Amino acid sequence: MTGTPAAPAPRPPGTQPSTRPMHEGLYRWSASFDAPALIAAFHDTLQQPEPGVIRNFLGTRIEALVYPPILAGREGMVEPVPDPGNWHADIAEWAAALHSVDKARGSYRIVELGCGWGCWITNMGVAARTRGLQVQLVGVEGDRRHLENAARTLALNGFGPGDWALHHAVAGPRHGKAIFPDPEGQSHWGAEPVFYPDAAQLAEAERSPGLQVLDCMTLADLADGGMIDLLHIDIQGGEADFVEGNAEGLAAHVRRVLIGTHSRVIEGRLIAHFLAAGWRMEMERPAIMELVGGRPDIRIDGVQLWANPALATE
Repeated sequence: MTGTPAAPAPRPPGTQPSTRPMHEGLYRWSASFDAPALIAAFHDTLQQPEPGVIRNFLGTRIEALVYPPILAGREGMVEPVPDPGNWHADIAEWAAALHSVDKARGSYRIVELGCGWGCWITNMGVAARTRGLQVQLVGVEGDRRHLENAARTLALNGFGPGDWALHHAVAGPRHGKAIFPDPEGQSHWGAEPVFYPDAAQLAEAERSPGLQVLDCMTLADLADGGMIDLLHIDIQGGEADFVEGNAEGLAAHVRRVLIGTHSRVIEGRLIAHFLAAGWRMEMERPAIMELVGGRPDIRIDGVQLWANPALATE
């Protein structure tokens, strides 16, 4: 889930689906805190329906244009508390993100890598504002149409230009260039960048109307010398590379990291990396998969929340 809606991939002939409902896996989280109680504590029970927008349980205002296939026709709706999830995230991810707000003091700063329509920067900005925290909301996204929707969504929820910064770029373990899809006339979900292409690849990408060449931003670029209460990472399979390549920056600037995981291999790499660095796992739900042609096929991203032992507030 992790902020990026996706339809299940077509099933090859001769394969059988699981007989167990996929949503059962969304209840299989492990956490160091009471996830449902924390979500309930942030529930805005007094809000009213509003024509033209969808309001979620936090009170965040969302327009259907951010994802019409799901949201069109839901205008005027107030969504209930996610159980086990709503259209873009589940209990584990909602609670993990809200945990970072709950532990913040005085101010709240979130950086979202692969921010899409501004899902987590907007929602956590709304949650932090209800706690009286000053907010700084930073998003990185390779799809310029998503960035336009992110700016629109932030403004719709009352955040001014001084509250947020949006970067048309990709997050990477070091500086350089990346090739990213640039489809005409539509937003693109789930795209993976090609990092650090050679000269021939760059030249070909620059000639192609369906591709764009973007700068890679490191964590040091985004931290800009300050502290980050939550780093949310959803970069379509590049999460472990980013974490390993930015280990020093994470240790120095990030209190908590929330990661949408895209394979069991990536989950294992992240667990090994963070445990070796002394970080504490505060939330985990494994990626939900099915077997297709003898291979694991991820249907719903996993969730991991890690706390920096030197910086995380208790």
